[in-house]
Amino acid sequence: MGICPSELQHLVIRPTLEYLGEYSLAAQTLLVATAAVESELGFHLKNEQGHGLGVYQISPRSHQYIWDQYLAKDPDMASKVRGLASQHEFLIQPHLELTTNLRYATAIAWMMYKRKNKALPDANDTLALAKFWRRYFHRRPTNSINTFLERYHRLIRESDIAA
Repeated sequence: MGICPSELQHLVIRPTLEYLGEYSLAAQTLLVATAAVESELGFHLKNEQGHGLGVYQISPRSHQYIWDQYLAKDPDMASKVRGLASQHEFLIQPHLELTTNLRYATAIAWMMYKRKNKALPDANDTLALAKFWRRYFHRRPTNSINTFLERYHRLIRESDIAA
C-alpha cells in the first residue's frame, strides 16, 4: 500500500509547487501520476536495479545533474529547493532526501520537468500526460505509456484530481 493520492496531492505536491511559485493543476496532476507510475505511490522507494529513489524514483545521477546543470544556473530557485532539504542530512547524504523528504523529492521531480521548458499538457488529458512523462522524465525502457495509463487509472481516480 502506497500513499493516498489525494493526500499526496493536497498535503505535499500542491504546497510544494505553490512554495516554488510553480503551481498549476496540470503540474500537480503530472507529479501525482509520476509518483503512481514510478513507485506505485510510494509502495516501492527503491527500484530493483537500485538506481531510482523515493516516490518519483529519481536516480542519484539525475539528482546531481539537476543541481549541477539546472539549479546552478538559477540561484533563486536553487535557494528555494535547498530550503526544502534537511539542514544536516542533506550535507551528509543528499540523495537520501529523495527517499525521506517528500517535499524535497517533489521539488526535484518538478525541476526534472521544468528544465525542459515545455508547455504542460492539459491536466485532464491522461494520454498526453503519459507521453509527456515518457519523453521528459522517464526515458528508460522499463516502464511504458501503457504502464503509466494502467497505474494512473488503477491508483488515481480522476475524481481525486482537483484544484
